[in-house]
Amino acid sequence: MTVGGDWPHGELFAVDDTCTHADASLADGFVEDCAVECPLHAAVFDLRTGEADGLLAQYPIRTHTVVVEDGAVHVQLSEKSPHLPAGARRYVAS
Repeated sequence: MTVGGDWPHGELFAVDDTCTHADASLADGFVEDCAVECPLHAAVFDLRTGEADGLLAQYPIRTHTVVVEDGAVHVQLSEKSPHLPAGARRYVAS
């Protein structure tokens, strides 16, 4: 899972770290506005919804709820099943 954003001034997002197109870490990707681009093949995912751009990645990444309470950041993991690419080696929190 990757947590990122512009805190304490903006929103925080938590998403699964594995691209649904290929076994690549999204933490190594590029973030612009509310999207993360996979470093391997440039698939783009919306950090708010997890939706894929549809060009390379056809499936969304899971998003997780982020709660800030008394200055502490808490992540509530999604109960949805992750979309993992065939042969994915990465551990995905569930």
